[in-house]
Amino acid sequence: MNRHSRSGGDRSVRVAEQIHHELAQMIAREVKDPRIGMVTLTSVSITPDYAYATIHFTVLPDDPETVARSLDGLRSSTGFMRSQLGRRVRIHTNPELRFVHDTSVGRGVELSRLIDEANATRADEDGDAESTGH
Repeated sequence: MNRHSRSGGDRSVRVAEQIHHELAQMIAREVKDPRIGMVTLTSVSITPDYAYATIHFTVLPDDPETVARSLDGLRSSTGFMRSQLGRRVRIHTNPELRFVHDTSVGRGVELSRLIDEANATRADEDGDAESTGH
């Protein structure tokens, strides 16, 4: 593999991790928008030219109203966060921030519930078979 392409990829990963860290700190300590609830940043991906950063987040409670309210608050705070990122992260382009609700946690909880339900049904069926002697 070409050394330059590998190091470029490593750099974008490091930049995304640094943006993740800085934004998480800002949201927890500096952003004062009351619409932003208990937000957790789950991932940050950045385009190769550093023009756009997509920030995935979850929020508690994970209901549509809270998600929409938090997303509005995050979007209205992007100017502040972007200016702070420009001071804290040294890159040639200060990326435009795009916040996206991460639904994978909710899907995981739902899948876990379905698995538990299926296991309980199977245990009931196995118990019935043993009691009837089959």
